[in-house]
Amino acid sequence: MTLEFGPPDVVTIPSIITSRLVLRGWRQADIEPYLAMAVHPDMSLYTSSPSSAGSVWGMTAFQIGHWALNGFGMWIIEDRVTGEFLGRAGLYEEHGWPDIEVAWTVRRDQWGRGIATEGARAALEFAFVEAGRDRVISIIHPKNAASIRVAEKLGLTLAEGPVDRGGEPRNIYAISREEWKVANRPQAAES
Repeated sequence: MTLEFGPPDVVTIPSIITSRLVLRGWRQADIEPYLAMAVHPDMSLYTSSPSSAGSVWGMTAFQIGHWALNGFGMWIIEDRVTGEFLGRAGLYEEHGWPDIEVAWTVRRDQWGRGIATEGARAALEFAFVEAGRDRVISIIHPKNAASIRVAEKLGLTLAEGPVDRGGEPRNIYAISREEWKVANRPQAAES
């Protein structure tokens, strides 16, 4: 028997560069820093976090698969100058999800620096410009005040909630393409 190999299917994860950050694809080297971030007790207050290298590896494969199946997904967030791992931000749409979600997770020692907002803002633009979506949501625990502030800074407003998501209450914040366009319209130069 003679085998013939066709061209490979390629998963492309574009990088995004912001003023302070690089959002890039997942690598094997991200497992340890992601695990160190995930096991911090504050990280699992409102969402589940992987708690072993194996579970982070599985989540990493899931994230890469998300790009392969949907053409969008989560990015790793790095400091633009140092290359330091800071967290993740991006887009998510699990089977049965009400819409595409913008989401973020940032290392605990980096909270309050605007990293989640900057990364999520880039992901939101990708959702509307590159993925062609008309509406983006964020599913947030009602007590997660920090994530609610990030969502509001991005222009998302409370659309529904609380709803039951796997036995836990969640609020759904949303923004439409038109709302996003208005919020991101270039301001006329002042004379």
